[in-house]
Amino acid sequence: MNVVDNILTLEHKESVRLDSDRLNGLYRQMGDKDAMDVLCRTVEELAIRLSNCERFWRQRDWAALRKCARSLVAIAEQIGMVALARVAGDVAQSVDAGDAVATGATLWRLIRVGEKSLTVIWDQQDLSI
Repeated sequence: MNVVDNILTLEHKESVRLDSDRLNGLYRQMGDKDAMDVLCRTVEELAIRLSNCERFWRQRDWAALRKCARSLVAIAEQIGMVALARVAGDVAQSVDAGDAVATGATLWRLIRVGEKSLTVIWDQQDLSI
């Protein structure tokens, strides 16, 4: 038997949860145009911060990573990205615990959940550039 035949490929599929009530409240409060503007800027900011988290992890800048993850929690909660907020909080907790391995694992989960969350909200809101 060839050893290569025994290799398994793991697929990471993350489910995301969006709080539609929070999004609907944003639209009711601000109106369609202003809510869409806020949502577009927020999606862009989340993408930047996800990238920053990865950069801080690669640099082993734990304080900056923790701060960036905590800011993701606050931003994600504002627009109803429940899963993203929860996983970003997990990253901050693993940094606080001083566990570099757990931090790496939760960070990569954060990136997967973040990318999927951004895609879902982008598609649901029909955001365009």
